[in-house]
Amino acid sequence: MFNIVLVHPEIPANTGNIIRLSANTGCTLHLIEPLGFLLESSKLKRAGLDYHEFANLQVHKSWLDFISTVQPRPEQMHALTTKSSHSIAKATFKVGDFLIFGNETSGLPEEVRSQISLTNRWRLPMMPESRSLNLSNSVAVVTYEAWRQHAFQNGL
Repeated sequence: MFNIVLVHPEIPANTGNIIRLSANTGCTLHLIEPLGFLLESSKLKRAGLDYHEFANLQVHKSWLDFISTVQPRPEQMHALTTKSSHSIAKATFKVGDFLIFGNETSGLPEEVRSQISLTNRWRLPMMPESRSLNLSNSVAVVTYEAWRQHAFQNGL
């Protein structure tokens, strides 16, 4: 299906929710270290319930390790960032694309954003005075939009 990439996630409950989302949507979840928690964290496991065993989870030591190991093509990489003016409503996703999100407090690092085409940097609509949405909510919105574009292929 799709690849969800979390760069330096900090809050175990958010990542646990995203593990559950990944298992239920058939997405592969890539976690880019450093993480703000241990993978054995009880909060991570509680949020993910018993879905950990059904999720395809890959952990990468760094962004460079992720790029060299997975080798995503530039056109497959989509950055979700408040630093974009392109609405997610205009995005077109292909099966296998990488949906890349930053962490809860500082977002997607510039060194990652700069490697993704301006035309593949997206923003979720919000009220003008709003700063950001919760990470797991943002991942869910974008993942379901990408999946919707493919008629929820393989879903019930």
